[in-house]
Amino acid sequence: MILNYLSPVVSPVTYRIERLSPTQFAYLLVLPVLLIMSVVAFWPLLRTFEISLHSDQLTGATAVGEFVGLRNYVALFSGDRAAVMPQPFLNVEEPLSSSLIVTFLFAIVSVAIETVLGFGQAIVLDQDFRGRRWVRTAILIPWAVPIVIQGMIFFLMFSPGIGFAVEPLHQLGLFSLTPLNDTGSSLAIIVVADVWKTTPFMALLILAGLQSIDRQLYDVARMSGASRWQQFKTITFPLVLPSVLVAMLFRSIAALRVFGLIETVSSCSTVPSLSCMVVSTFNSQRFGTSAAIAFVTAGVIGIAVSIYIAKFARSERGAV
Repeated sequence: MILNYLSPVVSPVTYRIERLSPTQFAYLLVLPVLLIMSVVAFWPLLRTFEISLHSDQLTGATAVGEFVGLRNYVALFSGDRAAVMPQPFLNVEEPLSSSLIVTFLFAIVSVAIETVLGFGQAIVLDQDFRGRRWVRTAILIPWAVPIVIQGMIFFLMFSPGIGFAVEPLHQLGLFSLTPLNDTGSSLAIIVVADVWKTTPFMALLILAGLQSIDRQLYDVARMSGASRWQQFKTITFPLVLPSVLVAMLFRSIAALRVFGLIETVSSCSTVPSLSCMVVSTFNSQRFGTSAAIAFVTAGVIGIAVSIYIAKFARSERGAV
């Protein structure tokens, strides 16, 4: 009975869906996800931007300050609020004290090292050798370690009087006896900690791309007299590049919003970042400034994602 009532409605809808082009049908499948993302992600982002246009002092029953337009953004980039913040948002004269510069520096250095090491690990794990399954499992152990435990491991390693790494590195002239109190040394330690944890993640994604390559291509290349380097340059790298870009995209997004690792290894007052500024200003009840920093952080991540997507599209067109 119910089907009889629904048939006049379902049949035209089914007919329209069957006549959609492959592209239109793909958009139809993605539509529910876009609607959910609009509610979960885009609406809070728009609300954050609205709050960023108001002052820090809350007024009235609306729990927002006076409308000030883009004044919060101008103050951030001009450095007018450096005196009331733990660390300046942008300071070209002292880069390691600038949250924006430190965040970019951490993201670029850590993602670059992780990509190179992950690529090397993926190539090794792609080979056929005895115990390969056990090695693949063991290499993922650092990735499974929670951030808090990871941070405590490196905090104890470089704590004066406790850590075994302080004295040898001090004798080599790399670190002082209190490296976690110095911004440059702490940033280097945090990069090493991040590389240790997330390189297996990069290797896993790149390995998936390597195993999708048709092995017959290598047979043809060897029969043609191509060397291993020529095989890598003409077969391996072009075909695995989309997987590498996807892995770099995921890691860049996570690196640009780094917070927990900094707070557990050193502190946000020693190593500033954009996420650290958002948390510190929010805890200080400077909601307009905190919203402005959060929106800028989202914008930086959005620009990075757009660059990766454009690069991925070009690599896909080149592969075709």
